[in-house]
Amino acid sequence: MKNGLGVQARVVIAAILPMLVIAFLLTAYYTTSQFADIEEAHAARARALARQMAAASEYAVFSGNRDALQRSATATLQEEGILAIAVVDHLGEVLALSQRKQHILVLPDKVALSPTLVELNPVRRIIEPIVPGNVTLDDPLTRIVMAGQPRPPGPEVLGNVIIDLSHEPVRTKRAELQRNGALAVMIALIGALALAVKMSRGVSGPIREVARTVERIGRGGFDERVPTLGGGSLRSLADGVNRMAVELADSHHEMSQRIIDATAELRARKEEAERANLAKSRFLAAASHDLRQPMHALTLFIASLAEHRLHPRSAHLVEQICASAAAMEELLDSLLDISRLDAGALQARVQPVALQDLLERVVAAVLRAASENGVRLTVRPTTAWVESDPVLLERIIANLVGNAVRYAPGGRVLLACRRRGGCWLIEVRDNGIGIAPHSHTAIFEEFVQLDNPERARDKGLGLGLAIVARLGKILHHPVALRSRPGQGAVFSIEARATHAGAQVGRIAERLPGDLDGVHVVIIEDDAQTLAGLNKLLRSWGCIVSSGADVEALSMAIPAKAQPPRVILSEHTFMSGADGLEAVRALRMRYGATLPAALIGGEAPPDGLRDAHAESLPVLHRPLRPAKLRALLIRSITSQD
Repeated sequence: MKNGLGVQARVVIAAILPMLVIAFLLTAYYTTSQFADIEEAHAARARALARQMAAASEYAVFSGNRDALQRSATATLQEEGILAIAVVDHLGEVLALSQRKQHILVLPDKVALSPTLVELNPVRRIIEPIVPGNVTLDDPLTRIVMAGQPRPPGPEVLGNVIIDLSHEPVRTKRAELQRNGALAVMIALIGALALAVKMSRGVSGPIREVARTVERIGRGGFDERVPTLGGGSLRSLADGVNRMAVELADSHHEMSQRIIDATAELRARKEEAERANLAKSRFLAAASHDLRQPMHALTLFIASLAEHRLHPRSAHLVEQICASAAAMEELLDSLLDISRLDAGALQARVQPVALQDLLERVVAAVLRAASENGVRLTVRPTTAWVESDPVLLERIIANLVGNAVRYAPGGRVLLACRRRGGCWLIEVRDNGIGIAPHSHTAIFEEFVQLDNPERARDKGLGLGLAIVARLGKILHHPVALRSRPGQGAVFSIEARATHAGAQVGRIAERLPGDLDGVHVVIIEDDAQTLAGLNKLLRSWGCIVSSGADVEALSMAIPAKAQPPRVILSEHTFMSGADGLEAVRALRMRYGATLPAALIGGEAPPDGLRDAHAESLPVLHRPLRPAKLRALLIRSITSQD
């Protein structure tokens, strides 16, 4: 019985199968016994006909009356199933023969002395001896007739009656019996089926009702109940399902209430987290405005002071002040970079990038730190080009190389590229202290430093790899790590390969140039920042014209002064004015190709996109003098 059968089908099969087996066995037994009776009756009839014919032929054989024997044989042939009949004397001579057209009687070789039944396919042959009767005729005439006749051997036998009997009547009756038996089995099957269906409905009906009710309960209808059906086990089943429905309804109500409470608590915590995130954003915005402005001015003043000839002790103090300011600047830059990345304010400018130039710039930037740390820094030459943002990709590689130099003192750091399908894999390898596998994910989180529990400043801030992970997502460059303790580390960045092309917006060389006599105009509404910029640019030999807005700047530029070579403008003024509009106004006056740059803190994403659309670089505060100087050199070089 298959598991897929339902209750009703199982009940029907259980009711029909025994009855069908019994009916089949009884019919088979009855039919088999009838077959035997038919065979026996057929043989007995043939023997009776043979005996009757033998008895009737005794005198005719004795007297040699062939005509009488022929008439008897012809009359017997009319009986059902008789194919042929013959009468032979004791010498085997045929005295009478009658047979049907389709049958030929083949006589035996000798006369039978006793009744014989022979099965000859496809007939049955019966041989009956003709024995003289018990009456003795002791008269002279008999003695004269029998005189000179030889006597048969053994008992006195006058001859044989031979009858060939067909099996066709037996086959016909067998077929009829089989039809009757099959009909009887069919009638029994129909009756059993009707009874089984009736029984199954009485048994499976309540079970199906229970199943339908359970299905409705499973769909959430906890008010559904099974009606009381029958008694015994069915009643117990219905009562059990009803109790289950009550318990499920109670559990569902309790669980729903818990979900409502948990949802309310989750919503409250989410709102609290959003408020905390908003507070963080406000804090970072305040830091951008309130900290970067004075930090920017401080950096400019320190750089300007360093340009003067100072007493060795004063020069040493300026150097220490410069180092402290650089540390504060690095921390502030990293924090605000994380903020911009999380806020989605940073937009990638994807273009073809030559990896060899980029890797060489990274090595040049960290070469001094590597020398101080005893690290051998090597770049494997490559001709690879990738699709990426050159500035952001350089930031990723610079952070990875800086980490490798820091954590592989006295070791080796290798920068190499290798092909992987349609991409280039940029690898930073070191033989440093290595990283345990369970920490491979944690090191990409903010402020995580595995070997710096005391938060020593010379070991970094723990933000470099967090920035790497975020920049990798922005550029769609997967970042991977392979490392084990004591076996060094391999950081890799995967970037799509491309053909060589002109790099747009390549980073200018960072070597200082001659800025003497270069006219630079500044639009800045923060007096402290403006003073610091003026002092720094003049220390480089620049001619500076400045003002809080375009009108003030126009008044500050002498009538006979040479046209400006570079425009430096605040990105967003305290009054709400847009620095991009100020640049456009000055370009209308001095030329549409006049180089310009925007200086600002946290710029909105739309403002950054507009600046990038017009190829205006944006310098974030606190402004590093080296970056500003490189920008000025690049600007005047492009004009020349």
